[in-house]
Amino acid sequence: MRITASAISLNVADPQASAKFVIDHLGFTEKMSADGFVSLERPDAGMNLIYLRTGLPTFKPASAAGSAGDGLLVVFVVEDIDAEYARLQAEGVPIVTPIETEEWGERYFQMTDPNGIVVQLVQWV
Repeated sequence: MRITASAISLNVADPQASAKFVIDHLGFTEKMSADGFVSLERPDAGMNLIYLRTGLPTFKPASAAGSAGDGLLVVFVVEDIDAEYARLQAEGVPIVTPIETEEWGERYFQMTDPNGIVVQLVQWV
């Protein structure tokens, strides 16, 4: 097997709101969209980020059609966590976990998008 691309697909109430959040604050660009669907890319992210509106009849399997968010973190490793923290605070992004450093060297903070998806930025120190 040869993997040619990767993506994470998240079911949310308002795909356009989540898409706007990652476009405005994390530098993603829209790759494609349709009613209830937005696919975003950022070449250095290593994956595409897809948002699907909850309740789409085309979603398979139906047993997995609930909302994303419970226990889910979307995590990106960055080079300068302190600069990103300051920038995103200045932009008014809702920070839910202020910046902190774990004893194993993970320096991170968490924010939420308009659908409650937790996005975590990390720098290993």
